[in-house]
Amino acid sequence: MLKTPAAFTPLIDPPAHAAEPLTFIFHRGQVLLRSDDLSAPVGMPLPELPAARLHPVGLWQGRYCQAAWADSAEQAPDGHAWHGLRSLFGTHDHEFLGLAGRASQIADWARTHRYCGACATPMQRASGERAYKCDACGHTAYPQICPAMMVLIRDGDRVLLAKHTRSPPGLFTALAGFVEAGESIEEAVHREVYEEVGLRVHNLRYFSSQSWPFPNSLMVAFTADYLDGTIRVDPSEIEEARWFGPGDPWPETPHTISIASALIAANRPGQG
Repeated sequence: MLKTPAAFTPLIDPPAHAAEPLTFIFHRGQVLLRSDDLSAPVGMPLPELPAARLHPVGLWQGRYCQAAWADSAEQAPDGHAWHGLRSLFGTHDHEFLGLAGRASQIADWARTHRYCGACATPMQRASGERAYKCDACGHTAYPQICPAMMVLIRDGDRVLLAKHTRSPPGLFTALAGFVEAGESIEEAVHREVYEEVGLRVHNLRYFSSQSWPFPNSLMVAFTADYLDGTIRVDPSEIEEARWFGPGDPWPETPHTISIASALIAANRPGQG
């Protein structure tokens, strides 16, 4: 499952001495990697990047890591190429991808907060915290994190899986949706379940959480028990939803890097 590496220490400020840092550079959601081994570049491969674009990420296995963004894909130097993070599923270990995902969120936040959203004045980095502050009006901008709920509904020895309209063909997964303003994560579970499949649930149980950098979600996963209702899908969100029991053919489910895979595997009918 995508996660922060165990041997990682987050940093707000760069260390006093950072020889040959690992540099994660992004352009339109893609990360720059070496072509020979798909590793992140060491040092500063793009001299065109101003120093103000370099943001501390942390220390990983004793090496300083930083994040930045490029204006153009043409800035990739020889021997490097741009890659979407999803395209790296299965080619890199989950800890490297977790680190790259963290760096991508920092770079995207920095790119989109160069100017104050209240008065359009150029923003300045705040001291002692990961934030931008406007010297003109005092507005402070922190990295955006969008909480989203995920829930696997259980009814005895069967579970509900859905095929989302934006998912790859044939892929079934748990229900998910973003938390709305003024809403608790539990309230979001009940609302999204009813909106997407017309069911009511109870007995919510926390499973786990996961940062999901597409672009900046925090997935909070639950299991819940079916209470009542008949499946009635919202066609704008769900293409199909149905119950799967121990004797049913099992559909294609998400990649093991996602929390959805762990949630489904831990509750698959007939397991354990």
